[in-house]
Amino acid sequence: MSSTSARDIDVSLTLQGVLGPVVTTFDKSGELDRAAFADNIRAHLDAGMDGIVVTGSTGEAPLLDEQERASLVEAARHAVPNDRRLIAGIGAESTRTTRRYARLAAERGADAVLVVAPHYYGSKAALRDHYTAVADESPVPLVLYNIPKYMHFSLTPQLVAELARHENIIGIKDSSGDLEVLAGYLKAQSDEFTVLTGNGSTFKRALELGARGGILAVAVFAASLSLEVYSARSEQAQQRLTPLASRIVGEMGVAGVKAALDRVGLAGGPVRAPLAPLSVGELAQVTELLRVAELSLAA
Repeated sequence: MSSTSARDIDVSLTLQGVLGPVVTTFDKSGELDRAAFADNIRAHLDAGMDGIVVTGSTGEAPLLDEQERASLVEAARHAVPNDRRLIAGIGAESTRTTRRYARLAAERGADAVLVVAPHYYGSKAALRDHYTAVADESPVPLVLYNIPKYMHFSLTPQLVAELARHENIIGIKDSSGDLEVLAGYLKAQSDEFTVLTGNGSTFKRALELGARGGILAVAVFAASLSLEVYSARSEQAQQRLTPLASRIVGEMGVAGVKAALDRVGLAGGPVRAPLAPLSVGELAQVTELLRVAELSLAA
């Protein structure tokens, strides 16, 4: 393993609070819009977020090539100060590619990497070896990523508990929304291993169960509500946040998140094919959901 490990990084800064999994902004020709990307990141941090996650599910990572991924991590590092954390999604179907993505992300300034399980072949028996091989060689710490919506299975609590003992695996993001699954992961939580939720609809309950924060897509367009749930455990804020998370993020996906960003005055823009833009009716629903949640809309 590289001489740089989780023990060289302040875990309390790396994995707690509200982190924003940012969208990847494209211009009209479909290429990266790095200026809009950096502007969004600065706005998220100014709103009070504790860190930024790039090239994740909300960032359309499967639709990006290697050069684009590296470019986004580099652009984000320039926008994210050292007292906030930058995490890069690096999940890939092959162990070899995942290890390469980890090196590229580290070289461009990522503090840690978020690693979704390979799932195309569905080889659950190989997951332990896959994660161990990546963690052994990654120059920066790993955060496991459980997202059954895309993986079509969940990491078992037993596997997570075993991987949590690896010195270069420092946490897990659980986007299942299943509080029983989250509770199973929380049994592995320690000073060296942190559990975060990725589900905005159950954010308050996850915190009450012991999660130390969240990497929340809903937070990129509803930062104030997300931070209020985190800091004050506000039930009122959670009630306003839940429809945004369940409807815009859960049902409409990346296109919904980007539309919401446009509505609140940040940069959303187009999605990349094969993702499709929202219909006129769906766009109207996004606007109404934001209005009901009492979020300020751009003119």
